[in-house]
Amino acid sequence: MNPVGLISMQYARPFTAEHFPLFSRMRELGYDFVELLVPEPGELDLEDTRKALDDAGLAVVLAARVNLQRNLSSDDPVAHRAGIDYLKYASDCAAALGCTIVGGPLTGNPLVFAGRPPQPVSEEERLARKARCVAGLKEAGDHAQKLGVVLAVEPLNRFESDVLCTTQQAIELLDAVDHPAVQLMLDTFHMHMEEASIAEAIRLGGRRVVHFQANENHRGFPGTGATDWVDVFRALHEIGYEGPVSLEPFRRNDDRFGVPFAQWRPPHEDESERLAASAEFIKSHITLTEYRR
Repeated sequence: MNPVGLISMQYARPFTAEHFPLFSRMRELGYDFVELLVPEPGELDLEDTRKALDDAGLAVVLAARVNLQRNLSSDDPVAHRAGIDYLKYASDCAAALGCTIVGGPLTGNPLVFAGRPPQPVSEEERLARKARCVAGLKEAGDHAQKLGVVLAVEPLNRFESDVLCTTQQAIELLDAVDHPAVQLMLDTFHMHMEEASIAEAIRLGGRRVVHFQANENHRGFPGTGATDWVDVFRALHEIGYEGPVSLEPFRRNDDRFGVPFAQWRPPHEDESERLAASAEFIKSHITLTEYRR
């Protein structure tokens, strides 16, 4: 069965050594791995983190955090180089933690959290952005491959990226990169907004998919939204996907007027029961959709 994991910022951001006891809690709730944000320098001692993970019997996947200062898409040579160096650093962290996947919006150019609106670009600049991403991913991919790490490029919705939003765009990019250590990550939250059919997009991704995030359309607990999970997991079985499936159900139970849903907020109550049910929900769908009647 695919390993099922939970994003670390379900509990805390930043996630530091004081939160290590949560690794055992995640394991008790039915999770096989934690998806940690790539730690900023000095945020975590990697040796201590690996020991804490091993002690808890928990595997790990890393999620990259790009910004405008480390940005593969950028026409600023300094920011572009910083984007490549960051992906190399993320691979180094992964190797130190015994992790084989670094996923996320690796192409950079964030929108909503960078506080900038999307702007139309010329055809020349569009192609230049693609060329910069291809060159950066090739170089970072070479470094990752030497460490036994795969970089998983994630399309985001139109409000969070203006360079990579759909699976078809990702396939175009990966075809150009053509590197075994640069593959695809999909997230059903973003796919709800940008794909005509989530299942068809999964089939399009095919064997390139190395990491999958199973998130509701509203980022709540799985089974509480509009996602057709039977359709999703049947498609994953059809492409032979055996990789990790992680959850990010960090929409909090707070629908007061004016609450900014786009901003992460820490938990204000014990969510253990729902987190355990979420792990079981996803695992049951993985099992039951493998067989068609």
